[in-house]
Amino acid sequence: MKKIALFVMALMMSVAANAQFEEGKGYLGASLSGLDLSSQAKQFHFGLNAKAGYLFMDNLMGLAEIGFDHWQHDADQFVLGAAGRYYLDQNGIFLGAGLKYKHAPGYNDLLPGVHAGYAFFVSRTVTIEPELYFDLSTKSSDYMCYGLRIGVGVYLFKDGRKN
Repeated sequence: MKKIALFVMALMMSVAANAQFEEGKGYLGASLSGLDLSSQAKQFHFGLNAKAGYLFMDNLMGLAEIGFDHWQHDADQFVLGAAGRYYLDQNGIFLGAGLKYKHAPGYNDLLPGVHAGYAFFVSRTVTIEPELYFDLSTKSSDYMCYGLRIGVGVYLFKDGRKN
């Protein structure tokens, strides 16, 4: 009986995620980071990012990102980026890659990166999105980092249905 209940719950979750990643939908999101593992992990770090995206085709989203990183002993950093995200088989798991530009006084860097996460739908349009990421510095391996981001996303319907 327990196996049947788990199967039904898994089926319901997959149906709830089905058709959420259709071509033409918009996306707005925000995320927090600060659980970085890097050569600079000896100091406190807090990051806040905002994202906007558009599904150009089913399961394929383009993203623009703006962010702010606060470091305990270093200058604060401003982040601007673009990325792509691919959703695997309508189940909420996504993979992505992108390029970020980081600026701080006396420091500019380009960081290509990859990320993987899960869009857990708490309603028809709102998601909680845990995400693992890896950013590689083009200047120095001292600035590469990887970690966990926790975000909230809103998927905007294209067909006029109320969100």
